[in-house]
Order: sequence, then C-alpha cells, then structure tokens
Amino acid sequence: MNHKGPATRIIHNRRHMDQFGSPYSPVYNTTTYRFENTAALLDVIEGRSEGNLYTRWGTNPSIRELEQGLAGLEQAEAALAFGSGMAAISATLLAHGRKGIVCVGDLYGGTQELLKNHCMALGIPVTFLFREEQNRLAHELGESGKLVYFETPANPNMAILDIRAIAETAHQHGALVAVDNTFASPINQQPLVLGADLVLHSATKYLSGHSDITAGALMASAELAKPVAAWRKNLGQLIAPETAALLSRSLRTLPVRIRQHNENAMAVAEAMEQHPKITKVHYPGLPSFEGHDLAKQQMTGFGGMLSIEVEGGQQAAVKVADSLKIFLLATSLGGVESLVSQPSATSHHGLSREERLKRGIGDGMLRLSVGLEDVEDLIADLNQALS
Repeated sequence: MNHKGPATRIIHNRRHMDQFGSPYSPVYNTTTYRFENTAALLDVIEGRSEGNLYTRWGTNPSIRELEQGLAGLEQAEAALAFGSGMAAISATLLAHGRKGIVCVGDLYGGTQELLKNHCMALGIPVTFLFREEQNRLAHELGESGKLVYFETPANPNMAILDIRAIAETAHQHGALVAVDNTFASPINQQPLVLGADLVLHSATKYLSGHSDITAGALMASAELAKPVAAWRKNLGQLIAPETAALLSRSLRTLPVRIRQHNENAMAVAEAMEQHPKITKVHYPGLPSFEGHDLAKQQMTGFGGMLSIEVEGGQQAAVKVADSLKIFLLATSLGGVESLVSQPSATSHHGLSREERLKRGIGDGMLRLSVGLEDVEDLIADLNQALS
C-alpha cells in the first residue's frame, strides 16, 4: 500500500520486520559486519548486492532506516544523515560547489563562517547577494556548474525567497540549487517539489525537536547524493547509530509537533503585533509581513520562528530577554521549549553593526523559537517582560 501522508509514511518507516514483533527496529550499534565468504564480501563492496560493510561508510541498518524516513519527508529519492547540520552543509558545498557558490539572502552565521573562512581559503569562488540583489543572479552564475545556496525563511528576519523562480534562473545557467529548509521543516515546505535540487536540514532543530540530538540531513536525487556521501565518508561526518535511532523516534511526532509550533507562533506574532512596545514583528504568517503572499504560495504552514523589534533598541531588548521566565535565553531553536536570543549578540555577533543593519537586523531585534507550551503562558511571559 502506497501511503502518501507524511505522518503515515514516517510512523510506518521500516526497512525490515523485527523477529520479535516490535513495531520499530532495534539500534544496531555495531561498526563492522561478518560475511560468510570473500565472494559475498566482494558482492557488497562492488555493488552487486545490498549489505552492510562498515558503519563509517553509512552502511548501518539504523542509519539506513533513518535515511529512508528522511527521504520520504522531503519526497526525495535519497537522503544522507550527518553528525550535525554543518557537516551536511560542508559536505554538500565541497561536493557540488567547487566551481563556485552564489549565496542569496541572509544565512546562518556558521554557514557564513564556513563560506568566508574556509571555502574561499580552498580557492572556491563565493559570491554573496543581498535579497534585494536577486536580479544579479543570472550574471553571477556565468559558466555552468555552480551552486546556488540560500535559506527560506531566512535567519533571523524570516525573509522569504522564491524557490521556484530562483531554481528556474539557476537551471537556465546550468547551476544546481541547494535550500536550507531548517526553519520551515519538511511539513511546512517542500523545496524539491518547487524545483530545488538539494535540501539541507540542521536535524538538531525541528527534526529532532527535543534539544537532545545533534544531527544533519541532506535530501536529493541518488545521483546528487552520491558525491556528497563520498565526502561524508572520508571526512568522518557520519551520524552515530544511537543518535540515528533517537532521531527516527523524534520524526514520528514531527507532523503533530509542527502543527502546534505553527499555531503557537501565529498567536504570539498576532499578540506582539498589537503590543505598543514592539515596533515590528517578522513572521511569514502575518498579512503585514513583506513576504506573506509568497509564503502562502510555497508554504503550507508558517513555522515556529519569528523575530520582534523592541522599542528602545539594544538595551531595551536585552532587558526584555533577561526578564523572560518561560522563554529560555539560549541559542538554537526548534525544541519543545521556547527560546529567545538576540541576533546581534549570538548568530550575527561577528558582523559589523553597519552590515547587520543593511541586512535588516536591528539592535532591538529578538528572535523567538516558539515552543509547545500553553500559548497563553507564552504571551503572558512576553507581556510581563515588556512591561
């Protein structure tokens, strides 16, 4: 039976049946595998039969089952699991970006550091375009073989980029498109369906959802995943089998978790938009948000992330962040608990104030990862901190 719903697919994601009747597979924390003879070993090494050889190569039942589930979530032919989101990003850039990488819009600080400090040092041409400079994309692509890389919604102002339009331009110039889909999750957005070639996730965030796993994921066609797998193997970036099993467990609740994140974040955004001490709310679900119409076209839900701008600038924002009781002052996002952070002090601390302002990251901006608590308590916490 071909189950099409994401919740059904991920809950019933099994590569093999357990002999004792467990609905889920056990954890295979082995590193190596025994063969009956040399011929059977060579059949696996040379690809004539499927089997497990060595876990660092990605051949492990727990990891393969996770990857099958990840691929299904993004409607992809293949998926690769990594030890972190940055591991997934770095292997993808090294596999597909060596002829040049063109970045559009705002990026996670760790990704920017990788691109500026390491990719450029390796001789990889990297170009950064502001969101308003998308009309330069065709010119910057030049010769074929480059990689276009972007996030949508973007960190931390939730800016929305048109996946379909960027993919069309890139493909006309022989370029591949990689989209970081971490903020949206596969439940709210399907970049591959919209024309992207590769989708990346920090699985530490919504895919895990409990702030207890560090992991990353790439979803793509089998052809595009293959060279990334080679970099993963030789850089030693594989996820551990125990972590893979925990992530598989978390994915079974992803659809219902995301629905509640969406609902809670919308309620918080609407409440903050009415607050006299908030000058602006950045949330794709609000009709007042600049990218709202585009978000409605390419997203089925608007996510659990939003940012607010506090009247009074940086000092006022710090006072609010320090006064919150339920929202935890912490980095990261996507867990069941609500978090607050100030981009100018965390994710974009390395940028000059001038560059932050150019990117729309004001001194008084606070980024909120809205969790699964009772939303009335979250709104009350923000109100008391703002007062």
